[in-house]
Amino acid sequence: MTHDFEKLTQYAKSFTGLTTESEKLLKEVGPQIIPSLSSVTETFYAALALIPETKPYLEGRVEALQAMHTQWLEGLFTKDFDTSYTEAMYKVGDVHVKVKLPVEFMSGGMTLINNQLIPLVVNLYSNDPEKCTKVLSAINAATGFSLLTMQQSYQEASIAEELERFLKISGMSQKLFSNLAAAYKD
Repeated sequence: MTHDFEKLTQYAKSFTGLTTESEKLLKEVGPQIIPSLSSVTETFYAALALIPETKPYLEGRVEALQAMHTQWLEGLFTKDFDTSYTEAMYKVGDVHVKVKLPVEFMSGGMTLINNQLIPLVVNLYSNDPEKCTKVLSAINAATGFSLLTMQQSYQEASIAEELERFLKISGMSQKLFSNLAAAYKD
């Protein structure tokens, strides 16, 4: 399946309010925030370890997952939120689909992450409430953008499962279905 990552990028930005200005701000504050991100990751995985349902997804993998997680967090403050970023986040979502990670783990996880980033930012910028608010909004937009693009994989997997179920029940081949669908597009 081919994906229009440019369209998905714009779609995600429209929902999250991620703007050029907020992207610039994230890069500006990155040098102050990045040194604390490994601690954010450690706290995040410690919180996950307390949730019994996450255990099968973490066993024997925490160290590798933490390294990837910290790298992703750093990217929030160093990368452009362009089609390449969108494609990368979509692929992360696709991996989560393949390992059958419940979709609610992603939104819950993003909440746990933001719960760590909020006090970090408040501690750094409490002397400038306007900047603090802008940085928190930019982080919220960036994490929301990441979540929305990752969850798109779940949407497409759900549609594919429904189609597969329909084809199995109806006895229709994929080729026949595709031909019929193409005939009705015009």
